[in-house]
This record gives sequence, structure tokens and C-alpha cells, in this order.
Amino acid sequence: MKKFKEYNIAPEAMTVLQHSGIKEMTPVQEAAIPAVRSGNDCIVQAPTGTGKTLAFLLPVMEKLKPGVLATQALIVTPTRELTIQIAKVAQELGAAYDIKTLAIYGGQDIDRQKERLGRHPQLVIGTPGRLLDHLRRHTLDLATANKIVLDEADEMMKLGFIEDVETLLTALASDHQLMLFSATIPDRIRALAHRFMKEPREVTIEAEHITLDTIHQVIVDVAEEKKMDKLCELVNEKQPYLAMIFCQTKQRVHNITMELARHGFLVDELHGDLTQAQRTLVLKRFRTAELQLLVTTDIAARGLDIEGVTHVFNYDLPRNTTDYIHRIGRTGRAGHDGEAITFVEARQYEQLRRIEAGLKNRIDKQRAVRGRQKTERHDQKRAKQLQEQHKNAKPLSKYANRKGAEHKGTNPRSRRNPAGRTAAKPTADRRTRSGRR
Repeated sequence: MKKFKEYNIAPEAMTVLQHSGIKEMTPVQEAAIPAVRSGNDCIVQAPTGTGKTLAFLLPVMEKLKPGVLATQALIVTPTRELTIQIAKVAQELGAAYDIKTLAIYGGQDIDRQKERLGRHPQLVIGTPGRLLDHLRRHTLDLATANKIVLDEADEMMKLGFIEDVETLLTALASDHQLMLFSATIPDRIRALAHRFMKEPREVTIEAEHITLDTIHQVIVDVAEEKKMDKLCELVNEKQPYLAMIFCQTKQRVHNITMELARHGFLVDELHGDLTQAQRTLVLKRFRTAELQLLVTTDIAARGLDIEGVTHVFNYDLPRNTTDYIHRIGRTGRAGHDGEAITFVEARQYEQLRRIEAGLKNRIDKQRAVRGRQKTERHDQKRAKQLQEQHKNAKPLSKYANRKGAEHKGTNPRSRRNPAGRTAAKPTADRRTRSGRR
């Protein structure tokens, strides 16, 4: 892998990267940074956890003009959590480039956002709904913005934000550069690209870089009614530093969280029904390891980069390969090893095979721990029984053969046994006497 200094990154920005322990580029950064620097529209397809944030932030920051008090670049994300995460990195790099940044998302006081927008930040990061709200209030002017990044574009489509994104794109400067970063490129996203892009450069990074190299993936066959017991058993066995547990619905997340708390685990929940303040607090406690377990919906499957997540549990099987990749991508990040454990019921194996087909790889299946323990207990019990039999057995004579304790130790008909020959004579005498009678 190449190093950032080979790409003529500003010394101030290099200091920020080195302070974060970042020295070498990831494959997507090597490929995407030159494409973004060229000024052309870009379509970058890469799985989560491969370093896409720096792949667009660094070259975009280089092009912004600190002295111009106007919005020059816009980054659109599907979730508040991803917005906050990108904004944190952008703020650190912005200090190096003397660029003002601002994060805008729902759940914040809108009047306070208006005030901050009035200070004319050069880079704005936000979610589609709140950005569109400010655009309609005329508190956000995008006519001067000539660079826009759509991060996790496929997730925005899934959440129904595409129409809002199209409205935002029509408000940009006519000479804008559009950069689209996504794990997958569905037809709807491809149509959006053809409509608003001019001869885009395409960069594709294969999923194997993240999903197969650094994450040990395991399938555990378990019935629905035994999932909670199995989860508790595995958490106690694996002892994760931080673990994320993914469920399909908000109600499911709440129920699992309550049950884990009843078992004494340090756990909390994360889903869309929480207020922004609640979500921020939960993530803060999880990042600082005040919590060991975080039960969540797919809202946390994208963009969240939380250091120290050693395990991911798919309590509910993901719907497709893309969701599976995003979930397990929360671990095994930045070159560290991780483990992803997926619970599968008997009726779900066809769905699992579709996920494996998308991965182009078979996932290891763990032998049931309970079955192994049962076998071990049976072996121990049998060994104990044999030991007791051996202890209580009568001493064997020197004539005992392989039949062991079942043999009486004597053979009346043996030629080597004088007692046997003596005992045989009365039998013959009796016959003789019987014949004489």
C-alpha cells in the first residue's frame, strides 16, 4: 500500500493523519483520491469500512478556498450518525486547511442551525431532509457549492431520500462536480448518475478486502426460542471488548436489550425511535466502553466507525448480502481482526445460501456447543461407570481369559486342572451304577 506523503498531502493534514495513527492508504483511497482531484464526476463503489471518508474529504478540502465566505462543498449522508462521524473527521482536517465545517441533521434546534449557517461555513455535511428544510427556508444557499458528495447513496435510496437528493442537486452551481460513494450501485442510483453526471470516472473495490480477510465469519444453527440462551452463552464464552447485536425491528431491539440487561450485561439499544440526544448519548457510552453490548437495527450498520468492536452478532439473519456486509463491517476495521456470528434457523438456509452466493464464499458452521457438551458428559459418565465396574470386580484367577470377570476362574475339563480330572470320575461311576441298575 502507498503512503499519504506520496500523494503530496498538505503537511498540516499529514500531522492530523499521523496523530490518528493513519499512515498507509487503503485501496479505495489510492484509487479515488486521484479521480476526485481530477475534477471529474466520480462513481466509487466500495464496501463499508474501507476508508471512503478520507477518500473524498482530503481531495475536497484541498479545493476549497478559506477566504471565500460561502458554502463551496456539500456532503449528503443517509443518517445522523454518519453525518456526525464525517463531521468529526472534517473538523479535524478543516483546522489544517483553515476551512469551516458544519453538520446539519434532524433532532437539533433549527434556529441554532440558522445562526451557524449565517457564519458561512465552506463545507456543510447533513442529511437530506434537514438540508432540504434549510434550502426551502432560504437559510442554505447552494448556488455557490460546486462540489457535492453523496455518501452511502444506496442507503439513501432505500430510505426514500432520492427525491430529496434530486431537489438538492438542482440547486447546485451549474459547474458542480458530483461524487457518488456507495457499497452497491442499484439501477435507480445508476439512473441518477446518468442524469446529473458527465462522463463519470468509475472506481470499484471488491468486497473481499473487508469481508473475508479480517473477519472470522461463523454460522450458528439455533432455534428461535433458544436464541437468547445461545447469545448469553456465546458472550460469556467469547468475552468481547465491544459487541454489536443486530435485529430486524425496533421492538425486537428493545426486547433483546431488556432481556440482556436482566441477565446482568452492560447493554443499551439504538434505533430510529430514540431522540437525537438519546442516540448520541448511547453511542458515546458505547465508544468509551461504558457499555459492552449495543443492540441495534440496521441504522448502525453503515458509516459508524467505532474503535474496539471485536464481535458482531446477527441475532436476526440479514435480508441480503449487502446488509450482511454492512453489519459485519462494524468489526475487523483498520486492519484489526474481528468475528461475526450469525444465528440461522432451519427454515432460513435458503436465504443464507443467497447471502453466501453474493459473497462468493461459504461461511463456516459452528458445531453446536450444547451438543458437544452433551457428548462430553456422556463420555465422562461412561468412563466413570467402567471405572466403578473395575473397582468392584472380584479378583481374577491366573486362569482367567479375555472374558474377564464373566469367567469363574476354573475349568473342570482342563487337563491342567487335577481337581477337574478328579471331579470327572464320580460322573462316570454314576453312569456305571446307573447302567448296572
